[in-house]
Amino acid sequence: MNQLTLYTTLGCHLCEQLEALLENLHRGEYRLVRVEISEDEALMARYAVRIPVLVDAAGDELDRGFEPSRLAAWLAERRRLDDATWRRLQASELGPEARVQEEQVPTKQRPGGRRYLG
Repeated sequence: MNQLTLYTTLGCHLCEQLEALLENLHRGEYRLVRVEISEDEALMARYAVRIPVLVDAAGDELDRGFEPSRLAAWLAERRRLDDATWRRLQASELGPEARVQEEQVPTKQRPGGRRYLG
């Protein structure tokens, strides 16, 4: 199982967008560990203006992963991109550079209040 870490903070809508994209574009199973940066001064200094930051098990970071093309490229480098889903997203009205917005993409509610693409 692929281990990923997401540096985030409460109410980060860009973090929610990244999680929704990741749910759909990641091929295979993964475990996402969320790290709340507001509880640690060092993490705030490092990530406050960069969140969401997605990190793989090797420590490689991805800033701005809420941009579909950036996340897709990052996952492809790790051989974790669901190519079929990525092609559908590119062909959709959203296009690869569009931001995912709740009113454009149906979402489902997870336990704990997190939403993801349906």
